[in-house]
Amino acid sequence: MNVREQLLALNEELRRLKGEGKRSVSVTEESIAELRAAIAGGVAVDSHAADTVPAFPLSVVSGVREEEAPVPVRVAVAPKAIVSTMPAPTPIKLPEGDKLTRWTALRDLVLNDPVCRAKIFPGKKVVFGVGSIDAAVMFVGEAPGGDEEDQGEPFVGRAGQLLNRMIKAMGLDRSQVYIGNILNWRPDMPRNEDGSQTGNRPPSAEEMNYCLPFIRAQIAIIQPKVLVALGKTAVDGLLGADRFKSMGAARGTWHAYADTPLRATYHPSYLLRQEGLTSAAAKKIKRDAWEDILSVMERAALPISEKQRNYFL
Repeated sequence: MNVREQLLALNEELRRLKGEGKRSVSVTEESIAELRAAIAGGVAVDSHAADTVPAFPLSVVSGVREEEAPVPVRVAVAPKAIVSTMPAPTPIKLPEGDKLTRWTALRDLVLNDPVCRAKIFPGKKVVFGVGSIDAAVMFVGEAPGGDEEDQGEPFVGRAGQLLNRMIKAMGLDRSQVYIGNILNWRPDMPRNEDGSQTGNRPPSAEEMNYCLPFIRAQIAIIQPKVLVALGKTAVDGLLGADRFKSMGAARGTWHAYADTPLRATYHPSYLLRQEGLTSAAAKKIKRDAWEDILSVMERAALPISEKQRNYFL
C-alpha cells in the first residue's frame, strides 16, 4: 500500500470513528511525524480537505506530554471528491399489480435511471436491492463498494460475507431476507491512472436525497416486519440526518420508519475492524451488534434457541 492509499484509509477510518461518536484517538509521536512529513511533501492534500476530516484531539503516548501535543489537530489526508450538483429526485410512478410486478418495474427504473448510470464508471454497474420480496427482515446499508459495483448486487464483498454469516446465525438464508442500500452507485473518489478507485467515502447529502425515493419505494413494496439500518449513513437516510449524533446514540433501542419498526446496528465493515482485537471495547461492540440482531429476531417472531442467545460475533 503506497502513501496515498494509506492516507485514504486513514481518512476513511477517522470518518468511521466520528460516526461512532469518538472524539479522540491515541497515536505515537512517530505517527504524527510521518503524517506531518506526508502533508509537508504534498501527498494527497487538498486545500479543501480539512472540510472532509474532523478535528481530533490527539493524545500522544510516546514521550510527549498531552498538553504539548497540538490540540486539536486537523489532518488533511485526502482530496475532497468533487460531487456535481444533483438534480431533484424524479417522482416514482409504478404500475398497478402485485409485489413482483411493482418490484420489477422499480428495478428496471433504477437500473436505467440516467443519473444513476451517469454516476457509474464504465464497466461498473448500478446496484439495486436483492432478496425475497416477501421478507420479514430487510437490511439497509450505505452504498456499494468495489465488489458491489462490479457485480451489481449489495453486500457481496468482505462486509457482505460477514452479513451473510450474521443472517445464517439468525437461522435464515440470504435469499430469505431483503438487502438494499441508501445509494445505488459507489460514491466517486479520485481515480488512478488506470481508472480504478482507491478507498470509499460516505454519500453526500445531495446523493442520498436523489436515491432515497428508490429505497423508500423498495420498503413500500417489500413491507417487511422489521427494518435493520446498518451504520450511521443508513440511520441518517431513513430517520433523518439530525436525529442522532452518533451510531452509539442510535442503536440499542427501537425506532420507527413510517409504521415499520427499525433497529439500528453497526455496519459489517465496522465490525470487521474489530476482528482480531481483544480489548473489552471491541468485544462489547461485537456483542452489542448481536444483541441488536436478537432483538430483530424477536420482533420478527423468529424462533431463538439458547445457542443463538449465547452466540458471539
